[in-house]
Amino acid sequence: QVQLVESGGGLVQAGGSLRLSCAASGGTFSSGAMGWFRQAPGKEREFVAGINWSGGRTVYADSVKGRFTISRDNSKNAVYLQMSSLKPEDTAVYYCASRVGVVVHTTDAGYNYWGQGTQVTVSS
Repeated sequence: QVQLVESGGGLVQAGGSLRLSCAASGGTFSSGAMGWFRQAPGKEREFVAGINWSGGRTVYADSVKGRFTISRDNSKNAVYLQMSSLKPEDTAVYYCASRVGVVVHTTDAGYNYWGQGTQVTVSS
């Protein structure tokens, strides 16, 4: 069983930056793809970014491409989401997710384990 704990959320002004972290424990972190998802009030959870097992392949939602960067450090069992040029529409609860497979999936059905989420609020 993999446990995921997100941190780094908070309140930031539009145009600002935040770095989310996700610490994993209880499983073989380095062998699985990881993803970040988000859910805004009244909306469905959506894919934000994903990274394969080695970190050599990343995938981004069009809405965050060029502004967000996903990375991982397998020696620390951690995955990160660097968010820049934040917009009010980026306001959401952000979730870290892991999957048993090595390939990135862009749907939440492809992930086996989830963190509890961290709130990101971007003020205008």
